[in-house]
Amino acid sequence: MSAWLPTAPCTPGACVQAPAPVRARDVPRAVLRLGAVVLLLIAGIALTPFGARIPASLVRRWCRWIVRAAGVRVRISGAAAPTGGLLLVANHISWLDIPLLAAVRPARMLAKTEVRHWPVAGALAARGGTLFIDRDRLRALPDTVARIAAVLREGTAVAAFPEGSTWCGRAQGTFRRAVFQAALDAGVPVQPVRLGYRLGDGGATATAPAYVGDDTLLASLWRVTTARGLIAEVEVREALVPGSSPDRRTLARAAQPQETAAPAWTHTVLVA
Repeated sequence: MSAWLPTAPCTPGACVQAPAPVRARDVPRAVLRLGAVVLLLIAGIALTPFGARIPASLVRRWCRWIVRAAGVRVRISGAAAPTGGLLLVANHISWLDIPLLAAVRPARMLAKTEVRHWPVAGALAARGGTLFIDRDRLRALPDTVARIAAVLREGTAVAAFPEGSTWCGRAQGTFRRAVFQAALDAGVPVQPVRLGYRLGDGGATATAPAYVGDDTLLASLWRVTTARGLIAEVEVREALVPGSSPDRRTLARAAQPQETAAPAWTHTVLVA
């Protein structure tokens, strides 16, 4: 087990509760949803050469559209600083986490090298400035931290999932410390975000969106697009300012999301 890539115990068979049985009349809608997601991703790839000329508000809206196209309602509480170097960190459950975190603030994503080879999404990630890392090579760790810190010093936001692996949503991992050293070195705030999925208002935690273990991206996409009543909850918590934690261990512990009372949702996007 590497310092970058711990193994979560969650697997599709043991942790992922399938949504209600798919009815024949639901299949055409699910296919349309899949098609809409792919079209939005392709549109994103086409627009990436324009880079910084695309307003951040449009990027955030486009990310919400991706989640909405998959048939998931979105609730966002709180907001991140709109400018300046910032390390966004969140727990990791699903491929949906990526557009949800970008909907909080567009950022250069930190991702494992395997993501580069994902169909459509891999090309979008590469052209969107994703920082790919080989998390099986411990010797590359100092250089990777230095590269992240350099990006942060430029005033750019970087987004990461410090658990190093996806979890089912009913359990979570421990934040790895390495990426927090980059924030300390660059002297930028850390913005913790808690992500979660539920079935309907006030419903139980939904594991259908989870992308864990040996699950395939297509199987996860199908579960999401055929599910009914999925809600994604995004809670943007108070930023941890430079100097608030003396070392990366303390900073990682402070950023680790914990369950709290339900927040007051300040922004809601509904999907039929």
